[in-house]
Amino acid sequence: MKILVENAGMLTNFEVLDFLKSRGAAKDPTRVLAPLAPSEFKVYDSLAKSVAASQTRESINEFVDKCKPYKLTKNEIVNIINIRPPSEAEIFPLIENIEERIGSGEELVELVTQVFPVEEQETKSGKRVEGIEELVEERNVEAAVE
Repeated sequence: MKILVENAGMLTNFEVLDFLKSRGAAKDPTRVLAPLAPSEFKVYDSLAKSVAASQTRESINEFVDKCKPYKLTKNEIVNIINIRPPSEAEIFPLIENIEERIGSGEELVELVTQVFPVEEQETKSGKRVEGIEELVEERNVEAAVE
C-alpha cells in the first residue's frame, strides 16, 4: 500500500481500526507474525474496545448523509462518529456555536443513537452495564472502595 497524498484529511477511528485489521492485527494473537509495530497493536487493542468496533462503513455513510441538513464541518462529523455522544451534554462541546447553528442538539443526538445504537459496555471489572450513566456511577463506586 502506498500513501498517495499525505494528510489528505482526518480519519475516523473505524477507518484506522479497519486499516490495522487489513494489516493483520486481528489475525495475530501472538503479536509476532503481523508486520505491525507494538504501538500499532496498542492502538488496535484500544480501538477494538471502543465504539469504532461496532460501526460499519454503511452506518458511517448513512450518518454523513443524514447530517447534511445540519451543515456540520467534516471535523465535527468525524468527532461525532468517533465519540458517538449519547446525550446533548456530550454533543455540545463537539459542535462550534451549536445553539446558533442548530438550536437544540436533541435532534442530532437522536440521529446519533438511531444510526449508531448504544450497546452494552464492559467495564474493567468484567460487569456489563448499559449507558454512560451506569458506567460513571460504577466507576465512582469503584473509586470510593479503593
